[in-house]
Amino acid sequence: MISPSEPDTTFTSHAPGYWPDCEAADWNDPKWQLRNRIDSLSDLEAHIKLTDEERAGVLLAGNKLAMSITPHFFNLIDKNDPDCPIRRQVIPRIEEAWTAPEELADPCGEDSHMPVPGLVHRYPDRVLFLVTDRCASYCRYCTRSRVVSGVGEQHLETQWEAAFQYLEKHTEVRDVLLSGGDPLLFSDAKLDKILTRLRAIPHIQFLRIGSRIPIFLPQRITPELCGMLKKHHPLFISIHTNHPKELTTEVREGLVRLAEAGIPLGNQSVLLRGVNDSAKIQKALVHKLLMTRVRPYYLYQCDLITGSSHLRTSVAEGVNIIEKLRGHTTGYAIPQFVIDGPGGGGKIPINPNYVVDTGSNKVTLRNFEGDIFEYPDPTPIPTADMKALHEKAMCS
Repeated sequence: MISPSEPDTTFTSHAPGYWPDCEAADWNDPKWQLRNRIDSLSDLEAHIKLTDEERAGVLLAGNKLAMSITPHFFNLIDKNDPDCPIRRQVIPRIEEAWTAPEELADPCGEDSHMPVPGLVHRYPDRVLFLVTDRCASYCRYCTRSRVVSGVGEQHLETQWEAAFQYLEKHTEVRDVLLSGGDPLLFSDAKLDKILTRLRAIPHIQFLRIGSRIPIFLPQRITPELCGMLKKHHPLFISIHTNHPKELTTEVREGLVRLAEAGIPLGNQSVLLRGVNDSAKIQKALVHKLLMTRVRPYYLYQCDLITGSSHLRTSVAEGVNIIEKLRGHTTGYAIPQFVIDGPGGGGKIPINPNYVVDTGSNKVTLRNFEGDIFEYPDPTPIPTADMKALHEKAMCS
């Protein structure tokens, strides 16, 4: 059971952190943040003392997935804690160079569901549109590490016009999710052009953007960007944050700005060993998310991406976390725990077992406190009783 004492849900700024001489105007400039990303061993060692596992990871993992960390996100790293949950997400470790037998380069089977390069059509009425292979920073557990960052053997090829023509012809598609890479790395003008083209297709009802920019690069969430996005409603944005420390004052300001533009916001977390694999951390995270007007959406079991075994937990740990949240916090705060079926099975919801028994016209249920309840199936109204009710109505 979660401790009755509440975990810390305060919002703080970590700037200037490792960049004490940076002017505020530069720090708040997203272009400066991108130009000054930490992307080499020498950059890392100029700021923090690496463990042997991290140093070897940087040397060995560079041909799998590039390392890149924005100054904003790097400031969240505790240089005195080798198990810091932030550094585990973005600094390579030697374990990445080992592939477990169950791991896959394309764990979600996206390549096999790609009728047009860059467009994944796995579900009947919606598509995933991979519009870029670049991110502001790179998560070491990235599901698409095979194609993002530009250093792997496989490269993302998006055929724009063919993708738009496919969507125009397939009238069953009502929902388009822009992802990659990170679409919010595009300029306002380029992103506006893509959204405008999609909005011109009559049967597409709403658009979604998947982005970690609000977390890695909150300086990008400008009033101008929000004003442009507002033109394309209904538009939803799914952000990705895994630990409450990631929700800084700057991130909160950006998320509130998006919410004020009328954009519904959801969060997708990945369950990661040593990062957020406890009910206490998850509770702090979901509470802070609600305070930034973001609803927890999915908690993913980490995909079977190559080199991820050191970050993956057991499925039972995820179920246990959900069980410790249910009934102990508001329902809005509880994400759906899902596993993406390996090889292309789609999202499969995983829940604690609250159904004890079924049969004999009833369901036996267990609540969050372990108490047992019976819920009977509906009783059909007898014909004679129905006739009597009609007669009574006629006499009224």
